[in-house]
Amino acid sequence: MDFWSVTQSLLQGFGVTCLIFIITLIFSLPLGLVISFGSMSKFKPLSAITKVFVWVIRGIPLMLQVFIVYYMIKINGKNLWGEVNRFFYFELGWAVGPPELNGEGYGGLIAVLIAFIINYACYFSEIFRGGIESVSKGQYEAGKVLGMTKNQIFNKVVLLQVIKRILAPMGNEIITLVKDTALSNSIGILEIIMVSKTFTSKAIWPLFYSGAFYLIFVGILTLLFGYLEKKLKFFKE
Repeated sequence: MDFWSVTQSLLQGFGVTCLIFIITLIFSLPLGLVISFGSMSKFKPLSAITKVFVWVIRGIPLMLQVFIVYYMIKINGKNLWGEVNRFFYFELGWAVGPPELNGEGYGGLIAVLIAFIINYACYFSEIFRGGIESVSKGQYEAGKVLGMTKNQIFNKVVLLQVIKRILAPMGNEIITLVKDTALSNSIGILEIIMVSKTFTSKAIWPLFYSGAFYLIFVGILTLLFGYLEKKLKFFKE
């Protein structure tokens, strides 16, 4: 077990980690915006249902949500994701990670993504809601006086201010998502922590080595959000 072979295996696991991270962001951000509009709706039943849903999702641990999605959805008494995984592996010949590690493949990965997307969409929705509601009503009224439509007011007056105000909390959530991807190994997904654990019978250092991948990834995101905050400094509170 040399350093290079361990690095190659960890890079494969880190690829799955990045896949979970990217797909979760792509779908949870727009879904979070939709949920935030639901919670701010003037139609009280919709607003109440949305707020209760967000409260439930935010109140239940993400790992438990992964278990619920993975173990409770069945078709004809069989685990749905196991059937999906068999389809990808036997019918299409696709697999996630080295087959000798016996990972859960695409079925488990899809289950994890559903749980992650719903969970983070609810967290993002509260950040969006707080940012939108923080913009004073006077700015909306000033836009109306100038003859602007609601869409023009939102896109040209409100949106950039909202982005500036939510950037820091959004950055924190996104960095948390990087680390939360490790929870996917609870159902056997071959992300980087899961892969590093396969080496622990021979040596412990690969487990610590996997932490370097997270540190570098989080460091890059921290620099990126710091840059974006500087670019939006022209908005004065």
